[in-house]
Amino acid sequence: MADPTAFYEPEEDELLSSLAVPVQSYNPDSEADEYRRLQELEQHAYAQQQMMVAEQEQEQLAALEQVPEDVKRFLVLFHQAILENDLPTITNMYESGWNKLSQAHYAQNEWPEAELISPLVQNDQVFLTLYRELYFRHVYAKLQPTIDDRFQSYENICELFNYLLNSEGPVPLDLPIQWLWDMLDEFVYQFSSFASWRANPKNKNEEELEALAEAQHIWSCYSVLNVLYSLVQKSQINEQLKAEKEGKSPEEVAEIAGEYGSKPLYRNLGYFSLICLLRVHVLLGDPTLALQTMEHVDLSGGAFLTRITACHVTTYYHVGCAYMSLGRWPDAIKTFISVLIFFIRMKQYHTRSYQYGSIAKQCERMYALLAICTTLSPGPSDESIMSIVKEHYADQLAILQRGGDEALETFKDLYLSASPKYLNVNPPPYEDPSALESYLANPPIDATQRFLELFLSDVVAVRGVSNVRNLLKLYTSIDAAKLVAFSEGEQEEEVLQQLMVLKAASRTYAKGQGEATLLDGERIVTNNLDFTIDGSMVHVEETTSHRRFAGFFIRNAEHAQRVYNTIRSSPLPIQRKPASAGQTAAGQQQEKNESKKVGGAWKPQRARVAAQ
Repeated sequence: MADPTAFYEPEEDELLSSLAVPVQSYNPDSEADEYRRLQELEQHAYAQQQMMVAEQEQEQLAALEQVPEDVKRFLVLFHQAILENDLPTITNMYESGWNKLSQAHYAQNEWPEAELISPLVQNDQVFLTLYRELYFRHVYAKLQPTIDDRFQSYENICELFNYLLNSEGPVPLDLPIQWLWDMLDEFVYQFSSFASWRANPKNKNEEELEALAEAQHIWSCYSVLNVLYSLVQKSQINEQLKAEKEGKSPEEVAEIAGEYGSKPLYRNLGYFSLICLLRVHVLLGDPTLALQTMEHVDLSGGAFLTRITACHVTTYYHVGCAYMSLGRWPDAIKTFISVLIFFIRMKQYHTRSYQYGSIAKQCERMYALLAICTTLSPGPSDESIMSIVKEHYADQLAILQRGGDEALETFKDLYLSASPKYLNVNPPPYEDPSALESYLANPPIDATQRFLELFLSDVVAVRGVSNVRNLLKLYTSIDAAKLVAFSEGEQEEEVLQQLMVLKAASRTYAKGQGEATLLDGERIVTNNLDFTIDGSMVHVEETTSHRRFAGFFIRNAEHAQRVYNTIRSSPLPIQRKPASAGQTAAGQQQEKNESKKVGGAWKPQRARVAAQ
């Protein structure tokens, strides 16, 4: 037999032998031992895992025992009501039970975590998602949320909306409209809160900076708008509202709504999403798009949004702020006054509501904005509301009427205290440390400060108008030279410029009675007086329309004439003839006989015997 080593050179043979893997001889006993050893390791690891699970269960049970009994009973009944879609019970437990238990047991700390109470609700993931939504809302309202709370609340609300939007069909869930509004309102609030917190890189530790650098998508503007527009599209709410305005039948509206929009859950979510889109677009600085979003929403006294006072006040507040950003002061005044009148009338019914404090604060902000609007656009307003404005801001109104630099500071203070907290769309570059350092060295202007500067520029442009207006109120015609003499230290040309500024400031757009959308309007005169310049004379004319009483007197005179004609055409009453003396005596005798038959008044038995 040939030698196999003869086919290789000696050097190559040494090289191959050094690279070759040593071949071990097959030993069945060693293989069996290795298999048994692996089995023992797996069994040991499984036993340790089971022990850890048992310890965690024991810890969970021990922690669950610390939960008050009334809280556990409430959660069990709450879960049962949601499973059965028992809307009255859900409404009562949500609006009353949850808040009472929060006040009694969790005024200064969190509710139990969802994983802890999961055994009470058979680990129902839908209920646990809803519970987490209430849990994080309580954290934001009563405590200071951490960065983990902010991230987890975003993930939970995304999980809830994915369940509602991405299911194969409409989900078998029915929630009260108050909960649905609070859910979306809290969604926008947490977004604005996170955006304001993220916009300030200062006072953040390394862990928070790293988390923000890795999670750029958390609470992004795109994701929030995507959720709201998806709910609007899924429910077909714009098409439904348009069809209802056109007077179509309920069957036709249901056909337009489709499979999802015909369900109350999706219809209400879509409706409230439109109002939340109004709020988001106002916060992002786009008042035109905000008002376009409300194109098909009815804002009359009987609108659907008036069923929830917080929704009603929030809607009118942001509509008024959008009008202010567009310089449409009369529309802003009408919007604020209408909702403030509603709040005053309904105030007694909401004093015990858990949302009364936030609603009252928002109304107080509207009083401050109303003071600004009525100063920039004076005219007839509701006297009851204006009396409250003068009561709350009497000193500020006096300063605003005088004008000057002090008035500018007062405008600034009122605007900052009452306007929305506008948001910066672009977050700081947390993912790039060098860019973040330059960002800190030269930070961009804050969004609220930018809107304040735009507002103050409009105020400065009409700053001297109030003095000229007050002078013109005293005259029906005045010479330009005399007007210059009343103006301290100003030339005739400057006075004429102020007259032109007054003329331009008193022209604006306002929504008429027959206008269809919030953006529609016509050019009107906002000032209560107008003037023309003829040579050197300034002719003043009042534009305030006084109440006319002619129609009132005519209507009442016609009514009085109709009453008089009716009485005159009616037949006279027939007068009875007077009876003679003999007939009168006979009638009296007959009445006596009838009284005897009846027996007269009752007498005791002894008296009757004595009489006999």
